Amino acid sequence: MGPATSDQTLEILHLEDSPADHELAARALRRSGLQCRLQRVDTLSEFQRLTDNGSFDIILADYRLPGFTALDAWAHVAQKPHHPPFVLLSGAIGEPAAVDAMRLGVADYLLKDDIQRLPHVIARTLEVHEARNAREQAIGELAASQRRLAELAEHLQTSIEQERASIAREIHDDIGGALTAVRFDVAWIGRHSTDSAMQEHATSAADMLQHAIGASQRIMMNLRPPILEQGLVAAVQWLATGFERRTGIPTRLQSSNDTIDTPTDVQLVAYRTAQEALTNISKHAQPSKVDIELSDKEGVLTLEVADNGRGMDATVRDKPKAFGLKGLQERARTVGGWLDISSRPGQGTSVILSIPLISPSTSAPGDAQ
Repeated sequence: MGPATSDQTLEILHLEDSPADHELAARALRRSGLQCRLQRVDTLSEFQRLTDNGSFDIILADYRLPGFTALDAWAHVAQKPHHPPFVLLSGAIGEPAAVDAMRLGVADYLLKDDIQRLPHVIARTLEVHEARNAREQAIGELAASQRRLAELAEHLQTSIEQERASIAREIHDDIGGALTAVRFDVAWIGRHSTDSAMQEHATSAADMLQHAIGASQRIMMNLRPPILEQGLVAAVQWLATGFERRTGIPTRLQSSNDTIDTPTDVQLVAYRTAQEALTNISKHAQPSKVDIELSDKEGVLTLEVADNGRGMDATVRDKPKAFGLKGLQERARTVGGWLDISSRPGQGTSVILSIPLISPSTSAPGDAQ
């Protein structure tokens, strides 16, 4: 709660064993015109009861009281998630002790000799407290928004992969099958025709159909590569071989093992990361070589795709529409991983994906039953 307005009364709890000092504080507040109710308490047990059951806008506390100090009271209040600000109002505290108290979270301190400044200290403390609460609320809302965005990104990636799989099945079952059947028919027409022109057109049509069949298979492989069923190493090697064949850029894959066992979702994220990285290289990098490394050492799957091409500066990566790189980062987060991109103009680019792998030894005892 912020400073009191004309129709708002501040609830102030005053931890003070001296009725005279309490009255001095009350008089200073009355002179300032601050609308408040000042309630005095002088035992730790009563203070704890009031703060547990009541609601206060600010707490004023003498430092030394019979049998305890203000720090004991603060330790009780600090446990509460939305506690009011706590101000030391004492004549028996030195500056080192006050500074130590503020390091623990106490909002401010004021010497009783300077009690005429109490209204100002209260107003400033409440203003800072309100600003801090607003900041914490904004941070909480931002974190919640980021969680929702991450969940949305995961949902979108899952939906995209499902749609890709569906399209790949349709291409294989419908388009691929139909093209193959038409090619057989065209070949039959060519074989049984006596017209040389007809045979020439049939041969040309058969060649075009074969090209279309190859294109449909290539599209299907990109959408949902069956090579993934042979494992991540084989799938990335297939990507590297195809990239080298299309671009003429020497591409080398080095793996820590011939086979790397990973969950299906992790495997797919690693595959798509390598695919996107190679696509970006072919479009922008102009390198003379590409190196790919795969490793599952120390319980972490690591994929690095590095080139010695043009590189890029940070402004390119931070462009609002750099969705390819941002998509890779979001995709990595869906499986608990992260993506690092290292690049400098003229010195190439390195894309590193890291995903923690769950070791069988860390599974719960009951999982094996």
